[in-house]
Amino acid sequence: MSRDEIQADWGARGFSCDLWVDPPGQVWADFVHATDELVMPIEGRIELEFSGTRRCPAIGEEVLIPAGARHTVRNLSEGTARWLYGYRRRR
Repeated sequence: MSRDEIQADWGARGFSCDLWVDPPGQVWADFVHATDELVMPIEGRIELEFSGTRRCPAIGEEVLIPAGARHTVRNLSEGTARWLYGYRRRR
């Protein structure tokens, strides 16, 4: 799927869709959001840790982080990691 197709799909499901770019070794630790979040790596390798699990989603694999879940994202790549993220829109 192209980024435009992903954005359209997520939008139809009530989510925003934006691009995040991280340098090698970047860690975003212990974040909590009041709404559900979708994450999808599109370049590099990231690790998601939440709800007592660690996941390294494949390129193009979508992961839902539930609202209220404390989570950490790590760039495990030797280079830049790029990933799409989106938050469920409030109605």
